[in-house]
Amino acid sequence: MEASLKVLKKDKRFAALIAKHGAPNLGRGSNLFQALARAIVYQQLSGKAASTIYARFVALFNNANKLNHTPPAGGFPKPEDVLKMSVNKLRSAGLSGQKVTYLKDLALKFTDGTIKHKNLHKMTTEEVTIHLTQIKGVGVWTVHMLQIFTLGRLDVLPVGDLGIQKGFQILYKLKTLPTPKEMERLAKPWREHASIAAWYLWRVADEAKIKKERGPKSPLKKV
Repeated sequence: MEASLKVLKKDKRFAALIAKHGAPNLGRGSNLFQALARAIVYQQLSGKAASTIYARFVALFNNANKLNHTPPAGGFPKPEDVLKMSVNKLRSAGLSGQKVTYLKDLALKFTDGTIKHKNLHKMTTEEVTIHLTQIKGVGVWTVHMLQIFTLGRLDVLPVGDLGIQKGFQILYKLKTLPTPKEMERLAKPWREHASIAAWYLWRVADEAKIKKERGPKSPLKKV
């Protein structure tokens, strides 16, 4: 992290952002299967609805309080547990048929050796992306997020993310949203630390969105 910040500070644009926002807290998970399953459950749902269904899904495998939809203390199910659970039982948590198919495929690929999660640290970021997108319902954007927030990869540049595109546009004062090629070109000086840069680009995009939602300030009335 320190090495990444040192490199980014050489760019005055990022130096100002680092001074304003401090060091990023990307966190790091340890259960890749859980992270992928959660990503599948949350797809195309609002935060509240997704969290409720996710809690119900986890509760299916434990004796948790289903009425309160609170995550159980017993831990997250293993791939084998998901494979054994019937489709109807999984659907009872509020999952669509398509998501159940995705979760079953995820569990199968973790148990039959298709996904070699213990060897990911030996792969390049591009190889990890190719490897994990073998799973049904898991796209490049999802894998990029997992690599940043779960695997702790430092060189991930999610060029397909609208927030990243908007961040580039604002920070580099571009007239239009940049193409992936343009973003890669602009990122050359700090490309190996792209995950950290991405965090700041999201901050830029978020601030612009908040400012837009608030609208222009009303002019002061002369007394």
